[in-house]
Amino acid sequence: MKENPRREVERIMRYLDLSVSDEVINRIVELTSFKSMKENPMANYSCVPSPVFDHSISPFMRKGEVGDWKNHFTPEQSKVFDEDYEEQMKDVNIPFRSLI
Repeated sequence: MKENPRREVERIMRYLDLSVSDEVINRIVELTSFKSMKENPMANYSCVPSPVFDHSISPFMRKGEVGDWKNHFTPEQSKVFDEDYEEQMKDVNIPFRSLI
């Protein structure tokens, strides 16, 4: 999605066997961009009361950068994540990319 949003929206449309105009696809791409979603209270959880989700501790949406988790995980956390991901995704053919 991050690398080529339009291509991925079109892939989803094909998978769902849907056909819409280029104008609608462009609007989907625009509204699902990180920037738009970060500003949308329905996507960024800012409409959720702070006792349920306290944004002052950590916002739901941070930077929208691929691989930024590496700046927040300790080496041990990264190792645990990698092992868990490998186990959980062993039967799924979706590559995990930490760089674009």
